[in-house]
Amino acid sequence: MNAFVPFAAIAASALFILSLMWMSHPTTARRGVRAGEAGMVIAIIGALVSHEVVSYDLIIIAMVAGAAAGIPMALLMPMTAIPQRTAISHAFGALAVGLIGAAEYYKHAHAEYAGGFVLWALMFEMLLGFLTCTASVVAFGKLQEIMPTKAIVFPGQRIVNGLIALATVALGASLALDPTQTALFPVFVALALLFGVLLVIPIGGADMPTVIALLNSYAGLAASAMGFALGNKLLIVAGALDGASGFILALIMCKAMNRSFANVMFGGFGASVASAAGGKDDRVVRSASAEEAALQLENAASVVIIPGYGMAVAQAQHKVSELYQALTKKGVDVKFAIHPVAGRMPGHMNVLLAEANVPYEQLVELDDINPELPQTDVALIIGANDTINPSARDDPNSAIAGMPIIEADRARSVFVIKRSMNAGFAGIDNPIYYNANTQMLFGDAKEMVGAIAKELAGGGGGFH
Repeated sequence: MNAFVPFAAIAASALFILSLMWMSHPTTARRGVRAGEAGMVIAIIGALVSHEVVSYDLIIIAMVAGAAAGIPMALLMPMTAIPQRTAISHAFGALAVGLIGAAEYYKHAHAEYAGGFVLWALMFEMLLGFLTCTASVVAFGKLQEIMPTKAIVFPGQRIVNGLIALATVALGASLALDPTQTALFPVFVALALLFGVLLVIPIGGADMPTVIALLNSYAGLAASAMGFALGNKLLIVAGALDGASGFILALIMCKAMNRSFANVMFGGFGASVASAAGGKDDRVVRSASAEEAALQLENAASVVIIPGYGMAVAQAQHKVSELYQALTKKGVDVKFAIHPVAGRMPGHMNVLLAEANVPYEQLVELDDINPELPQTDVALIIGANDTINPSARDDPNSAIAGMPIIEADRARSVFVIKRSMNAGFAGIDNPIYYNANTQMLFGDAKEMVGAIAKELAGGGGGFH
């Protein structure tokens, strides 16, 4: 049976690599998910039949407990909560890595192991594991809005964070060189957990997609380091794949926001700021009904639909698909403008629209859709806010200045479906709502889109 273990490691590693490759494109993404699942099943079987397993009692208890928690999360959690679920999953995984590292440390807390490679690997994986655990819990709290989504900052924060980071690294190095200092180990763990909290609280809600990708990278690197400490090649490969892909994704998200990686991590982005345009009271907001929107959409030659997190919250993607089909049947050219950081996790809008069977070829990226918007008859914004905020382009004092946006305000006519005039997740006012060519459709996105689609399906007598 032990001959199966190396075979399982090779097969699982190959499936993980294929999974990442296939998931890089929507047309092969389902195949990629299945390959990843198959690879994980093979990896688990390989671990269970290993000669190192001396008893299955605790393993079975742990597997039952994990399944009891994981299955309801998978079946009952709505798509809108996937970012939170991802964050809390990172927390669980990172905590597991940290606890395994702690158990291995106490096994190696003897003078003969001092300065050895295993201890250095253990200190590195525990540092990343424990800080990722608490950082992921904070990210979960911000995404779930059970704690403030805006950046939480205090005087001297960067200095405090730097000192705690240095102290944690110094303690880890000291324990690696002299593992018999077991009294210092709880302090090392506590500092790593504290640093995870301090790392994420100054990051605002608008940066949560990047934070999730980065935490994914940290968890992967921690797992890879644990593989080195345990001599497990499969953990090394899987963790390295996870760490590298997560970090690359985080860099892609930073590029999408036209911001440096350091600025995301230490800039306090997402804090509420006053609008340079002045107070809201002297600006006019124009509202419209579903009937008026339907009439204008029907008589348009081209429509660009811009989805955002509000569409996800309302679970309006299927109604959006119905609207797309109704407009297409009337000869309207309909495209979807997808911002890379729309929603609260990378690819959030793509996943929702694919679920509703919107053709992938109708989804257009930011750089390709912006040149078309000045010639677009109607831009229909469904729950998007920060990703269409012209302050990023026009206001150098804005907290999101320089972030690439979908330039919806340059369309000939703009409709915005929104519950209220409240600011978006970044806590920043959006001047597009007060433009002369903008009309607000206040209400639940699912109900409003459904009402527009119903009007279109009912006839309406429009012409092109």
